[in-house]
Amino acid sequence: MDAQGKTVVLFACFGVRPEPWLSVLSQAAPDFEWRVWPDAGDKDEVDYVVVWAQPNGFLRQFPNLRAVLCIGAGVDRILEDTDLPDAPIARMRDEGLTQGMVEFVLARVLHYHRLMPAYEAQQREGVWRQLAAPLARDRTVGILGLGQLGAACAASLAANGFQVRGWSRTLKTIPGVASFDGPIEAFLEPCEVVVCLLPLTPATRGILNAGTLSQLWGASLINVGRGAHLVEPDLIPALDAGHLVNATLDVFATEPLPGGHPFWSDPRITVVPHASALTPPATAGPTIVANIRRSLAGETLHDLVDRSAGY
Repeated sequence: MDAQGKTVVLFACFGVRPEPWLSVLSQAAPDFEWRVWPDAGDKDEVDYVVVWAQPNGFLRQFPNLRAVLCIGAGVDRILEDTDLPDAPIARMRDEGLTQGMVEFVLARVLHYHRLMPAYEAQQREGVWRQLAAPLARDRTVGILGLGQLGAACAASLAANGFQVRGWSRTLKTIPGVASFDGPIEAFLEPCEVVVCLLPLTPATRGILNAGTLSQLWGASLINVGRGAHLVEPDLIPALDAGHLVNATLDVFATEPLPGGHPFWSDPRITVVPHASALTPPATAGPTIVANIRRSLAGETLHDLVDRSAGY
């Protein structure tokens, strides 16, 4: 709190343009004092930090921090901080973010379902040949992770007629979606398209590897979770062996993806620059403000992170 008694909120989202966010945030809460890193002012006055991709140890410099609010659904970067202060953390649950992810996943699943990579290859060769695609009801799509985003994508795919299977730490009830929590190998075997939307935890790190990918045959992979879910050196061998026929990757072990990386030039791999679902300030800004007001009123934050679970 500043000398005038205003709640001080610091916007510290690294790699994110602050102007669109500050326009929305200041309009939603003109009674707060909004600061943008690195102009934090007196760090003792900072009550809340809105954060993305912060360096380790960054949050520890604010001794009176009441809560941390992430602009993304994934909070693994925050939880990897070995010097994290003892303040509540809220992940982002936003209708705009969710809708963006649903649109992206549906678009990529339909792209593969309707055999568009094969038609694109035919165009490059000047080949005119019709290919018969099955109906959606005859195509099995597996969703790894049935949290906020995974559940929304699974429901959308089911509504479009696909056979949808979901795998998560605990069983979920989603209309039209078969829920599984057993061995991932048995879950993957019948899947023709696999969408990864898991949180990144010690249990899910490297879960897409040579062993699990070998359970698939002729499948398509869409990774919109975290880069560390995929053991990257195992992907091209899985494509060469026919376990996968193509892949869409929105997340990578190193971002930006380094120049010269083999993923750039492999026609079977679509590289997206971590843009499948960008959090829109117009919808997410009021969500952040509402959560801060809950904290100020002594209420528990919405979408509070369970540090022991990792999300």
